[in-house]
Amino acid sequence: MTTSYTLPFLLLSFAISPSFAQDDHDAHHHNHGDDEIERMHHDDDSSDMHESTHGKSHPSGMGKPGDPENVSRTVAITMDDTLRFNPDKISVKAGETIRFFLTNNGKLEHEMVLGSMEELTAHAELMRSMPDMQHTEPNMARLRPGQRGGIIWHFDSAGTVDFACLIPGHMEAGMVGRIDVEH
Repeated sequence: MTTSYTLPFLLLSFAISPSFAQDDHDAHHHNHGDDEIERMHHDDDSSDMHESTHGKSHPSGMGKPGDPENVSRTVAITMDDTLRFNPDKISVKAGETIRFFLTNNGKLEHEMVLGSMEELTAHAELMRSMPDMQHTEPNMARLRPGQRGGIIWHFDSAGTVDFACLIPGHMEAGMVGRIDVEH
């Protein structure tokens, strides 16, 4: 019987905890304005926070937040109300730090979240059960209609990294993509 109480408690803790850090975190990672997107840099105070909270590899082994000073190249991705990413297949090399320059050309909110398909599917399920949940992590960016933003990510080993829009119904309608990380 303990398990039946543990899962709802964990789900509730995930829903509550990101909201405390969202405002400060948003200022450093997501929903950057047009001028900021070109720089996507951190000032001296924020870089210390960035390293202390996000400098380690992501649990799935897909990489870690990238250093804006070491971007290898920029990949532009558009999102729109056809519920597709363009492009939806991207190739990178292990060791590259990529700046994903995101544009929401739709009339709906969209987001890009990096992860394994297993992680994305589990997170999408959580989003369906708590549609008003706010979440902000360095492996994601959520954009309002017409907004631009970005993610800077370092891919440290070969493999596949998936990405999806986890707004309820979007992933299920096919708003997914894949990054092939080559040696």
